[in-house]
Formats: sequence, structure tokens, C-alpha cells
Amino acid sequence: MIHQTAIIHPDAVIHPSVSVDAYAIIENNVTIDENTWIAPHAIVHSGARIGKNVKIYTGASIACIPQDLKFEGEVTEAFIDDGTCVREFVTVSRGTKEKYKTVVGKNCLLMAYCHIGHDCIIGNNCILANSVQLGGHVIVENNVRIGGLTGVHQFSKLGEHSIVGAGVLVTQDIPPFVMVGKTPLQYNGINKVGLQRSNFSPEKIREIYDMYDCIYNKGFNRSQGIQYIQDNFPDSHEKQSIIHFITTSERGIIRGKTKDSQ
Repeated sequence: MIHQTAIIHPDAVIHPSVSVDAYAIIENNVTIDENTWIAPHAIVHSGARIGKNVKIYTGASIACIPQDLKFEGEVTEAFIDDGTCVREFVTVSRGTKEKYKTVVGKNCLLMAYCHIGHDCIIGNNCILANSVQLGGHVIVENNVRIGGLTGVHQFSKLGEHSIVGAGVLVTQDIPPFVMVGKTPLQYNGINKVGLQRSNFSPEKIREIYDMYDCIYNKGFNRSQGIQYIQDNFPDSHEKQSIIHFITTSERGIIRGKTKDSQ
């Protein structure tokens, strides 16, 4: 159902099952797939690609022009994949010529007032609590949780199944499977509860813990820790994810616990 006060460009491609509530605005060059709901006063800008069963709440702005002085009006896109929930006053900028797209994956929850900067790539099953702010070019892998009022510096990367405490500033990369918090940001162990909820076995959780023990607690430098993991742990997705993430990190990974915090 499309409310009579909604403003919809005639070239927008909207599945007949989509609901568009009062005073919502949908511009041209937009596609919206089946059973999606657009709340009152939401704005879906040109370049939006919205999947199935998406919920976009009041005041959200999807595919808005990037907040980037280098943007020259190039035709770019913003993707919101199936099952994702975009709460009140969230802003998702579309891409620039760097990636030509911004992507939010499947079954994510973006709580009120989040900002997803241009060229960000967010994986599936991620939760960003209220007022999380992602600078441009941030990569968030699958199953990440970010606490409210957290800011993430542009070009940072957050590894799969990691969890970030509330009200912190992320300026370096956060490896997979870990729990981070405090100011300045630091490693606080592995994301045990999150891994249990994702059906990781106790043996696998212990293996991940032992690998990070080599990175943060055994006195190795990064290269030595990676080499020790390479030589002494059985091959697995988790092992390769940790090694690949750390060895390809461009901003460097977050530090270990300080003596004052132990």
C-alpha cells in the first residue's frame, strides 16, 4: 500500500507488495523489493537498492549524497540487503568513485541515529547500537556488534564475530572474534558469549582464545605470534581468518591490555 501523501518518482521500481507510509519520499533510480516497509517521513534517495523484507523507519535517509568533498556527482549506489532493519534517523550515504557503492548486508539492525559513511561495507547479521558513527570506507565483517555512541575512524576494519564496547573511539583495526573496550581502545579477550550464541563449540572457542594468547599475552611481536599460530594450530577457517586479517591490516590492530587494566 502506498499512502496518497507519499512522493514517489515515476521511474522508481517498487514491488507491488511494498508499503510506503505518509509523507515518505522516494526519488528516481531506486529499486525496492517485495514486502519492504518505508515509514512516514523516510527519504529514499536516488541510487538506493533495497532488498526484501526491509524496514526503514521514520526520518531515515538512504543513499544520501556522500559527505565527501571529493564527490563530483558520480552515479553511485547504496544497498540495503534482505531482512535489515533501519531505525529512526539513520543515514546511509551512497558510495563515491572509490567503490561506487555502500553496502549493508542481510538481517542487520541499525539502531536510531546511526551513520553509515560512503563506501562502507557491512556484512550480514550485524548490530549497530544507537548513534554508532562509521566514517567512510569502513569494513564491518559478518556478525559484528558495536555498542552505542561509538565512532569508527574512516578506513578501519572490524573482523567477524567481534564486539565493541559502547562509547569508544575505534582508530585501528579490530581482529575477528575479539572483545574490545576501554579508552584508549584495547583487547579485552575473545567474544565468548557471542561465539556461544553463534554455536561455536567449547573446543573451538578455546582454540581461538589460545591463538589470541599468542598475539597478545606471550611476549611475541606480531610476526612471531602469527608464525607461532601458523606452525602450532590445525588449519581452520578461524585460524586463516585471524592470520589473514592481521597480516593484511593497513591501520594496525588494536593493542593488548595495559598493566593498569589487568
